[in-house]
Amino acid sequence: MKRFLLGCIAVLMACNAFAWGQKGHDVVAYIAENHLTPEAAQRVSAVLGGHSPVYYSNWMDNASHTPRYAHTKTWHYMNIDENETLESQPRNAKGDILTALNDIIGRLEKGKLSKEEEFDELRILIHLMGDLHCPMHAGRSTDYGGNRVKVLYFSRETNLHSIWDSSLVESAHNWSYSEWQFQIDRVTDEFAAQMQQGTIEDWFLQTWTIAKKVYEVTPEGSRISYDYIAAMAPVIEQQLLLGGLRLAGVLNRIYGTK
Repeated sequence: MKRFLLGCIAVLMACNAFAWGQKGHDVVAYIAENHLTPEAAQRVSAVLGGHSPVYYSNWMDNASHTPRYAHTKTWHYMNIDENETLESQPRNAKGDILTALNDIIGRLEKGKLSKEEEFDELRILIHLMGDLHCPMHAGRSTDYGGNRVKVLYFSRETNLHSIWDSSLVESAHNWSYSEWQFQIDRVTDEFAAQMQQGTIEDWFLQTWTIAKKVYEVTPEGSRISYDYIAAMAPVIEQQLLLGGLRLAGVLNRIYGTK
């Protein structure tokens, strides 16, 4: 029993290295679901066995710790160190979020996958589009995306990556994922279409710009409290909304026109 409990704790700690936490990924997936065309919604549901995108939004965080999907561990992020750029930063030989998303979208667009392959690719796509918009997943490799930047969240010792995963989301608004969607997803079709323009690289660079600002205002040893939450809540709202809108745009392009 002791060994089992220790194993569970290890898994939970490892999962904490991923982005947004369960609530954030659910929000992104549900916003996307609400912007799918009828045809895309029907086809996505069919691939997912009748489930909503929300049902699988956090699947990859657990799957990456299993032998079958262990190769996807580095797909959740793309690190850019201080004084580096996307072009100058050495790429991870095991893969990164930009390579993974571009490859997955390309394979889904070609449409020559088995049912099992498409099921996997779609679940990974849903999750990674959320990760793409989490600032600390564009953090520095030198501190493991903020995992080594120690901060105090009120009186709790934690790290910069962890607070951006879950703590800030929950503190900004104590809403369910459907309440998040209802409150922040109040955009016109024109705005949604505008935000869906661009490439995976374009969207990542927007996230990276935010990450650089986060590092600037949250140095090692920062004491984070109500003022920080108030300042960052609009950023979190923006990134969750953009993640959902852009996931919908990608899915509509793949599944909404055939």
